Amino acid sequence: MSTARLKTFGALATAAALVAGLAACSSDAAATDDAAASGSVTVGAFSNGAATETEIDVETVDSIRDTLPQEVLDSGELTIGIGALPAGFPPLAFVGDDNETFTGAEPDLGRLVAAVLGLEPVVSNATWENLFVGIDSGATDVGLSNITVTEERKEKYDFASYRGDNLAFQVLASNDWEFDDDYENLDGLTVATSRGTNQEKILLEWKSKLEAEGKTLEVVYFPDANSVTLALGSGQIDAQFNPNPTIAYQNTLSAESANPTRSAGVVSGAGESLDGLIAATVKKDSGLAQPIADAINHLIENGQYAEWLEAWGLSDETVTESLVNPPGLPRDNS
Repeated sequence: MSTARLKTFGALATAAALVAGLAACSSDAAATDDAAASGSVTVGAFSNGAATETEIDVETVDSIRDTLPQEVLDSGELTIGIGALPAGFPPLAFVGDDNETFTGAEPDLGRLVAAVLGLEPVVSNATWENLFVGIDSGATDVGLSNITVTEERKEKYDFASYRGDNLAFQVLASNDWEFDDDYENLDGLTVATSRGTNQEKILLEWKSKLEAEGKTLEVVYFPDANSVTLALGSGQIDAQFNPNPTIAYQNTLSAESANPTRSAGVVSGAGESLDGLIAATVKKDSGLAQPIADAINHLIENGQYAEWLEAWGLSDETVTESLVNPPGLPRDNS
């Protein structure tokens, strides 16, 4: 995820308690869970309505655990790095409604992986930049923070993919418009997006194509997520186009509001040329990428992965297999 995209997610931390809770964590803050010892992981705990709290049974798989580097086995812990300071980015990583529990889809996946590996999960929250400092130094075993696989990052890190890197259109629930994987369906619409982001780049490319065909697409910008929500509810815009987890979270929050919203189509964040992937990120040649991929594949094969995504409303980001170092966004994609 780019810094600009991270800021987009951060703008959605609307609850003051969540922001205050995250701000109270230092870049070195870490919390140990008891998930691995219990044989189950509770996902979506204290999620402030962003998820359906779900207890998922997970047992240690010795054949995968035995492939871990010896130093990780000796530590008995999996240190999971999250780059969510200062404001968090629901539904992926944020402080829960008890103002204490660090919740979100990303730390929950880390807890599930740790359970398969028979390790105690230690979730460490940092800024986006310090997340990578932790991986580089070895203080953090794995980064789980909506990190997109790119060819440039593969020079320093190894990856184990676990989610699609998707963008989504959001419309009012009363609107029956669908994107249907066809940019021509955007003709005549006014769509909001975020400046300086990959989604803006894709939307502007579609705008150029439409204009070449004598058609129109108006792309507009707002200073924050609340302004976009108000514009959508008032009919000032037809849709917004932003990261899929953001849209899923907003749809959940809007369900009981005067203007509920829904997703109207999902698009790869890599554009038409490549399926973008979000991946667990480890130091290159650390020996951790394959065991983590194997743990994720075990969760996929046994249904816990689907339960995790469903609990967080992210089932449309499903992958069928965790891949080690899959093709990443090329250098010229930004």
